[in-house]
Amino acid sequence: MAISFNLDEIFEMAEQIEKNGASFYREAARKTGDKATQKTFVNLAVMEDGHLKIFQEMRKQLDASDKEPTNFDPDNEAAFYLQAMASNHGIEGKKDRLTKLSGNETIREIFEIAVNAEKNSIVFYTALKEIVSAMGRDKVDTIISEELGHLAILKTQLTQLP
Repeated sequence: MAISFNLDEIFEMAEQIEKNGASFYREAARKTGDKATQKTFVNLAVMEDGHLKIFQEMRKQLDASDKEPTNFDPDNEAAFYLQAMASNHGIEGKKDRLTKLSGNETIREIFEIAVNAEKNSIVFYTALKEIVSAMGRDKVDTIISEELGHLAILKTQLTQLP
């Protein structure tokens, strides 16, 4: 069965990814005792909150045609796929697709989880960029750049760990 999403649904996915990311970084900050690491994670959470606001604003600016169903979906299966895609593409907020942080992870493991999550988000947003209007592409490019910045922060922190 072919499933496709309208722009409203795609932005809904992006919003969920950002919510997951902010939640993950706040949880990671709580799970570490190192003040500098806590500050890094809190700052990343705040940046994810900013991305969420950008996507919410972009979503508000959609016109009615951007919200129309793209396929006949009498069983509302698209909503289930939507949630699954957001969960799978942005595993931010989870140790993996199924598990949250337990509190037993090392700082290194938390940073590695975050690095993988950021990479997944960058891939998703790169694909998203291809289907939004030219004006929207600039905003998505900005978010991709910021996510790349998050990745650089995380990789730098990771290399400095003992």
